[in-house]
Amino acid sequence: MIDVKINITPMEQMLKEATGKRTLTLGVPAPDGTSQCFALTPEGASMLVSRGFEVRIESRAGQSIHYDDTRYLRAGARMVSRAETFACDIVLAPSPLSEADALSVRRGALVLTMLSAALASPGAMAILLERYVVTLALDLIADRSGHTPFADVLSEIDGRAAMAVASTLLADAGSGKGILLGGIAGIVPCEVTVIGAGIGGVAAARSAIGAGAIVRMFDSDVYRLRDVAARLGSGVITSAMHPNVLISALRSADVVIASHIDAPYVIDYDVVADMKRGVLTFDIDRSVSVKSNNTVFPSMPTVNLTDWHRARSLFRANIEASTDARVRRICFTNPGATVPRTIAMALSNTLVTMFNDIANCGGVVNKTLNLHTGMQRAVCTFMGKPVNPALAHLLGMRPVDINLLLQLS
Repeated sequence: MIDVKINITPMEQMLKEATGKRTLTLGVPAPDGTSQCFALTPEGASMLVSRGFEVRIESRAGQSIHYDDTRYLRAGARMVSRAETFACDIVLAPSPLSEADALSVRRGALVLTMLSAALASPGAMAILLERYVVTLALDLIADRSGHTPFADVLSEIDGRAAMAVASTLLADAGSGKGILLGGIAGIVPCEVTVIGAGIGGVAAARSAIGAGAIVRMFDSDVYRLRDVAARLGSGVITSAMHPNVLISALRSADVVIASHIDAPYVIDYDVVADMKRGVLTFDIDRSVSVKSNNTVFPSMPTVNLTDWHRARSLFRANIEASTDARVRRICFTNPGATVPRTIAMALSNTLVTMFNDIANCGGVVNKTLNLHTGMQRAVCTFMGKPVNPALAHLLGMRPVDINLLLQLS
């Protein structure tokens, strides 16, 4: 019998380094029945997955922006039930939440929404307070330069979309006048009056000028008007908010765009009565948190463009059924809802930057808020306390200073 000895030499093996970082889960529920605002495209989901997030999307949620589940699966996202999206570390929900949805949110989670959506669902926000959920209003988040990227991009989309809707309705022989916005050789083009020289107003004016319309812009800030005139050239006629000049422009306008200006203004009942029959009026002021009615033309009935087909039929029926010139005026709001896919692409681009900041802080909300003061101003609820004054007032509570809460956390 031969005795064989085998010497075994241990070899080094590379081990995975423990980083101590936990994969953050991001839940994206489908928008509710009254909204088409879905904030994440497959490309945006892919970028977040590549940055270490586990993205969970409610099945069929992307249908509102014409993306099926397969596109999101290929991007690395998981398609789950609605309840599973609310059980994530971070929930991206720009639409108002129901109370049932709020009860599904994990205690201490982070919910990203819009201020208007938060104020539209006080019952759900009260539940989130009880569950110590941190809620941030995306449209209030500021970058290091003081700009509000989410609010600004939404305002720009509203301005562009308003002119697209106006052009469509003007050309509709049934619900409009059956005319072109810009006219042709030998025919005077339509007149567009824009109130407010901010991002939304300038976007609307740029689109109107490109279509060949006559554009008049009003604002209370002359320096802002001077900047607009330099950028848009002679295609826009600028004026300060002189009452007589503004009333004259409103009387001859085919399209009126009301956007945000620093000095509040209201167009009263008598001026509205003198406006053209079939004039198209849009209120795109996003600075107002909750608008059950338009804030500029209170005598006009408001039609939300979330449901485009219903809005068009209401506009047609209102003109055909009414003999009173005052009732023929309709004010459209939320024109960006007619282009939900554009909104999704724009929000996705901005979200990726914000999620980079969250990931760099290890997903710790308190640390993120301490390092990024622009996010502090967007906090609605924190540590079971209301931080946003408008939300606190709605809930019958006193707002608490976010800086004080951050010191205690």
